[in-house]
Amino acid sequence: MSHNTGSSIGLLSYETLVHAVAGAMGSVTAMSVFFPLDTAKSRLQVDEKRKSKSTPIILAEIAKEEGLLSLYRGWFPVISSLCCSNFVYFYTFNTLKKVMIAGPQRSGPGKDLLMGIVAGAVNVILTTPMWVVNTRLKLQGVKFRNEDLHQTHYRGIFDAFSQIIASEGVGTLWNGTLPSLILVLNPAVQFMIYEAMKRRAGKGNKKISSAEIFLIGAIAKAIATTVTYPLQTIQAILRFGQYKGDGKGGLMGSLSNVIKLFLDRLKNQGFFGLYKGLEAKLLQTVLTAALMFVVYEKITAATFKVMGLNLYYFNT
Repeated sequence: MSHNTGSSIGLLSYETLVHAVAGAMGSVTAMSVFFPLDTAKSRLQVDEKRKSKSTPIILAEIAKEEGLLSLYRGWFPVISSLCCSNFVYFYTFNTLKKVMIAGPQRSGPGKDLLMGIVAGAVNVILTTPMWVVNTRLKLQGVKFRNEDLHQTHYRGIFDAFSQIIASEGVGTLWNGTLPSLILVLNPAVQFMIYEAMKRRAGKGNKKISSAEIFLIGAIAKAIATTVTYPLQTIQAILRFGQYKGDGKGGLMGSLSNVIKLFLDRLKNQGFFGLYKGLEAKLLQTVLTAALMFVVYEKITAATFKVMGLNLYYFNT
């Protein structure tokens, strides 16, 4: 009996690991394809003096001023962070799924949302330092329109970690954690919508095509991104590390910085200033998420087929 139980636990752990690796591989593949769109989005979020134009014009300006390769500046740290982040998220989400939806129980929007929030919070706490570093590296060497933004000089990921800790303190590595924790609603809402639409599309054991998965993933991410975008802008500014704030520390300091940044943006650029860069973000994140889900589903399905397992996960 104990041997069977141990085998079942081992199998479930292996299944969860497959989901985590597939999620990480899917995100890396998708982000690599659409990375220039993320570059355009970051510039518009952080550099207040850069005018909000259409995404192709922004990309053309960056390429002309800084060279074509600048569109992929910071690719490696971003991909490294994304890989770790999605591994943690998918592993936590699917572990919770195995625990909360055992046996004949079926999932639902409420459970999907709760699991997404918990998985997002775990992900934020563990991986925020990597995102702070990759934001700095990605914007290093950029020709800013805003003269108040100064250049940083990091030689790579480890040097950035070292310099930030030495000059700004360990706590700086968790800059933007508060908006990030609020933003766990983004992937949580995305997964809730994705799982609900996938269950509806797969009713009666109907096989879901890659095109349907792409469309479902795109719709889910578009809704989640549009709802939470203003906070994503504030998160990027805080991670960049050049916002002085009010000098307060701790949670209340973080909260006051978030509120002040939000109000300043609203005052200086109006309501639509909160959505500056949304076009590039939607193009990047929607296409990335949609492609990521296709790759993720294909990898998990192929892996479980090789293992000879019935992948009940997709139908729960």
